[in-house]
Amino acid sequence: MISRLLVANRGEIARRVFRTCRALGIETVAVFADPDAGAPHVAEADLAVRLPGARPSETYLDIGRVVAACRASGADAVHPGYGFLSENAEFARAVLAAGLVWVGPPPGAIAAMGSKIEAKRLMAAAGVPVLPSLDLAAPGEFPLLVKASAGGGGRGMRIVRGPEELAREVASARREAEAAFGDPAVFAEPLWERARHVEVQVLADAHGTVWTLGERECSVQRRHQKVVEECPSPGIAAEARERLCEAARRAAAAIGYVGAGTVEFLVRGDRVAFLEMNTRLQVEHPVTELVHGVDLVRLQLEVAEGGALPPEPPGPSGHAVEVRLYAEDERYLPQSGVLRRFEVGGPGTGVRVDSGVESGSVVPPYYDAMLAKVIAHGASRAEAVRKLVTALRRARLHGLATNRDLLLRILTHPDFVAGDTHTGFLDPGGPFATAPPAPAGESGPAGESGLAGLAAALALAADNRRRAPVLGGLPGGWRNVRSQPRRTAFTTGDGRTADVVYDPLPAGVTAVSAAPDRVVLERDGVRHAFAVARYDAGGPVYVDHTGGHPGGRAELTPLPRLPEPVEHVVPGSLLAPMPGSVLRVEVAPGDRVVKGQAVLVLEAMKMEHRITAPADGVVSGLHVEQGRQVEAGAVLAVIHEGDL
Repeated sequence: MISRLLVANRGEIARRVFRTCRALGIETVAVFADPDAGAPHVAEADLAVRLPGARPSETYLDIGRVVAACRASGADAVHPGYGFLSENAEFARAVLAAGLVWVGPPPGAIAAMGSKIEAKRLMAAAGVPVLPSLDLAAPGEFPLLVKASAGGGGRGMRIVRGPEELAREVASARREAEAAFGDPAVFAEPLWERARHVEVQVLADAHGTVWTLGERECSVQRRHQKVVEECPSPGIAAEARERLCEAARRAAAAIGYVGAGTVEFLVRGDRVAFLEMNTRLQVEHPVTELVHGVDLVRLQLEVAEGGALPPEPPGPSGHAVEVRLYAEDERYLPQSGVLRRFEVGGPGTGVRVDSGVESGSVVPPYYDAMLAKVIAHGASRAEAVRKLVTALRRARLHGLATNRDLLLRILTHPDFVAGDTHTGFLDPGGPFATAPPAPAGESGPAGESGLAGLAAALALAADNRRRAPVLGGLPGGWRNVRSQPRRTAFTTGDGRTADVVYDPLPAGVTAVSAAPDRVVLERDGVRHAFAVARYDAGGPVYVDHTGGHPGGRAELTPLPRLPEPVEHVVPGSLLAPMPGSVLRVEVAPGDRVVKGQAVLVLEAMKMEHRITAPADGVVSGLHVEQGRQVEAGAVLAVIHEGDL
């Protein structure tokens, strides 16, 4: 029987496992790298062991340190979570060799599926349909997909549409695979475009019982990373579902699988092809839990203790949809820093939130940028989606840019609402990119976006009166003879300037109440309440419509009446979009470049980011070298348009 469990992971999945352990009376142990010393998963554990350092390779990926943490804490079992060492057969063997319970499949099963190249061979032999592997030197057909053999999550994957791209993309995939998984091996297979990505949850015990718990739809992806997942798939008929489940059973039986795992497939029309088997718990496991009424972590623990599963799994009920909430900007670049406020869901909202953060958490630049998974369950798909949309609209997310608006646009897109999605849904030129943008709410001084600006100005005025050292009882801006309206100038999140006149208010708008943290405005007989927050003097003012109306959110930074001198950068400067390490420099001073040409490559949050020339010109300055760590906003290079 497990009495003290160490989770060899961080963030959201560590907290998820701890939650089940608390319900079962199992003591918990966290491990943490230095940037995570104040993280919620560390505070929630009964015991915590520091792994000195910051980078994954020297902390969460160091097998020796993690096993030593088990000994130091007295843990008698290890749960690997997902990512990091979760699919590392060597780690599983080290845990078992230390006399600990391994909450995962046998090392042999992990090794069999750890190489995607070997996995395809085994699956073909077991009668599971697979895609053919292509020769990397002479593939013979395009488009194709280059994939890392040792990992997943979109890392080490590249689409190649022609022979002129092949060598460059293969080299890039190998570098990213080496950085993410410690193995540069890659392979290629045909790219099935406009196919669905569908996976089957399997759970097997050591007594020969293998469950399949339906399928999950994971087609909405960006850069081969899943963004939205749901259960069941809206595009899979009963016959196809049975074929997928039977193929998943064969896959699990072929490698003597024990524990929770996922078998992933591509589905196009009536054709099905095996992609990979993830020998661990998946990020999207909550949708299966909500539909089938199970706790997969609890079942993992019971199986690891030698327990037997019932002969048949519980049947499905209703529909569940999950979105991955990331710290990233509108260019999809990961963000790091302080998350000032994180309020999503809550009692009565009908959504589940599995998060790795809370208000005040620091999001470090060394790890994946996912903040949380937000999951809704309903009697129907439409009900689940509606709950999820409402929860996201009402969420208060301050301090870091997030992909919340992207998620809302996806969930309300007509093709998604109809269940008509595929793996190219978010691609440039795909249905999502070419559709007209969804309306963001009314604009102007009387619209909700205008009301948000008025709320910010009125809250600032109320705060100023509260702080007034003398004559605090007088109304703000009181004059014997008024000569001009009262106004506040702001800069918006996208850099525009907004001049808000709040006294007198626009026609048809009245202020019901105005406090520093809450403003209620009435427009044409309808009241709108706004929550207002500001964390630093001179910092942004965050406004959230408490009803979650589109256009009712704003991040506005007050402009000082007498602005301080600002530092200007040289025209043509390329600035670091996020903190990171310079992986490669592609040019030298004096080189001619064309618009879109790679100047250098940054590595941040385990992904490569190409920094390209904004225009044709000459490299007139190069301020970094390979291996250098840079901060967000640092000048990397200068491109002079035209000739020097």
